[in-house]
Amino acid sequence: MTIEQVASGDMATHQVKVEGFGTYEVEEGTKLVHALEKSGVDVSHRCGGLARCTTCRVTFAEGEPEMGQVEHDSLEEDGELGNFRLSCQVRVDRNMEVSVLMRASDKGWEPGPEVEP
Repeated sequence: MTIEQVASGDMATHQVKVEGFGTYEVEEGTKLVHALEKSGVDVSHRCGGLARCTTCRVTFAEGEPEMGQVEHDSLEEDGELGNFRLSCQVRVDRNMEVSVLMRASDKGWEPGPEVEP
């Protein structure tokens, strides 16, 4: 993306297809947890995006990005590495197809504290 695109508001977008919900246009660089919430999906997130609670679980059917070290270490520590991804640690940088594994409403929870952008 060029400086001109940012200045003009011409941000790149990608399609995020959420199983059972629909397909949404999401600005590049948006945290997946924010994209899900903005699209009306009540994804659970209990720790504010710190990769500690592992409740913002998703799986990818398509477009899975590389995993960062913080996410890797958190999932490895919990014995969950390879079972799901954390939507608070994924930035939308391509078209994606995801399934949300833990919805707040299914657990009787509020979605959780604000997640940093």
